[in-house]
Amino acid sequence: MIELEGVPELVDPVMVAAFEGWNDAGDAASTAVAHLEREWKGEVFAALDAEDYYDFQVNRPTVWLDNGVRKVTWPTTRLSVVRVGGDKPRDLVLVRGIEPSMRWRSFCNEILGFAHELGVELVVVLGALLGDTPHTRPVPVSGVTSDPDLARTMDLEETKYEGPTGIVGILQEACTHAGVPAVSLWAAVPHYVSQPPNPKATLALLNRLEDLIGLRIPLGELPEDARAWQLGVDQLAAEDSEVAEYVQTLEEARDTAELPEASGEAIAREFERYLRRRDGGGPPAPPGGHATESGDAAPYLRDTPGGRTRSPRPERPETGPEGAGEGSEGDGTAPGDSEGDGD
Repeated sequence: MIELEGVPELVDPVMVAAFEGWNDAGDAASTAVAHLEREWKGEVFAALDAEDYYDFQVNRPTVWLDNGVRKVTWPTTRLSVVRVGGDKPRDLVLVRGIEPSMRWRSFCNEILGFAHELGVELVVVLGALLGDTPHTRPVPVSGVTSDPDLARTMDLEETKYEGPTGIVGILQEACTHAGVPAVSLWAAVPHYVSQPPNPKATLALLNRLEDLIGLRIPLGELPEDARAWQLGVDQLAAEDSEVAEYVQTLEEARDTAELPEASGEAIAREFERYLRRRDGGGPPAPPGGHATESGDAAPYLRDTPGGRTRSPRPERPETGPEGAGEGSEGDGTAPGDSEGDGD
């Protein structure tokens, strides 16, 4: 039984979740939730028992010193609450952790138990995948759901994906079976520049989340980080003619595919967002919210900081995530992740 002592009654709560690992290319999704937690000063109220869900040979605990006392931090998933005021207050329950190594059904049931006790009205799970998309264009973000009614009312895609899945797909299906409205937002990260962080993809996820839940999200220095990231990748791509040619090919394919949309609904959405930020909504975004520690993009196209340039034509992904329609969900593993597919 879940007891939530000390957690206040929430106003129209939405749960926003992201998990490091297979569904988090470039760390874009987990960084987005971390940004929300930092900007709105989220207060952690619960952590799942690491012994139940994680293989510590895959996700190792870390040892650190606190005033000379050695302490251990265990890999886990934590839940926090942020109170969002304004004309239309709406609270968020943030879930941030690592894709579990085992017992996925129990993991999802525990998350859903918290959602039920807190009166959560909508669950939004963030993910990021690798795709054939150029870094010079806006990051594609697909919104998908298993609920046909929700797809119609919120202008989302109804997922048709079949194939291997990660904890994002499993949690969304668990929500559907439990009768909890659930949406997944997927950002496509260029597969030739997959190393984290990717502030541009994080920014795109937050912009789409802002539209979805009707809250103005303070972005801090994230837009500047995204511009610095793109400039750094531009400079590195320009140093290699093959990479530059490949990026140009992706740009042409993307521009051709999106030409009809670019003249209609996409422009209207961007203009509406501009008007909301100009007229609507409280004080300017406060400082802070770095998605990167610096604007240095030197590692992005390299195997090592001083090594050779990565091949501009890695193996093409075979299929897409749950309805995202681009890249392979299994390709969402950022370098250094070891989670596997969570059997």
